[in-house]
Amino acid sequence: MKTFFLFALLALSTQSAYALNCNNATTQADINQCANADYKHADAQLNKAYREVYSRADATLVPQLKTAQNAWIKFRDADCSFQTSSARGGSMYASVLAGCLEVKTLARTKELSALLHCKEGDTTCVFSGN
Repeated sequence: MKTFFLFALLALSTQSAYALNCNNATTQADINQCANADYKHADAQLNKAYREVYSRADATLVPQLKTAQNAWIKFRDADCSFQTSSARGGSMYASVLAGCLEVKTLARTKELSALLHCKEGDTTCVFSGN
């Protein structure tokens, strides 16, 4: 039992000492990890933009915003699953999927952020003139 805990401790200390340089990732495992990190960063940006839009929305718009965002998430996930299906089962699938998720997430972030910067009189924008 002590051997297991020593091995686990050694593995954790080695892992934290290992700093992944995504600019020079060469193994598939490193590429997958970097792609996932890029997607997680894009997702954090999306969540920030969503919170900004949510905070601007009045009580009548909040349910519509939630419905739209949930539908978009389902679409993004289904579309990326479809678009990456040829890589499914392979070692690069994780990075291909993360790349798709990142691209779609960045696009949605741009869409939401644009809602906060509409021109006065733009009737196609939820927050016109803000």
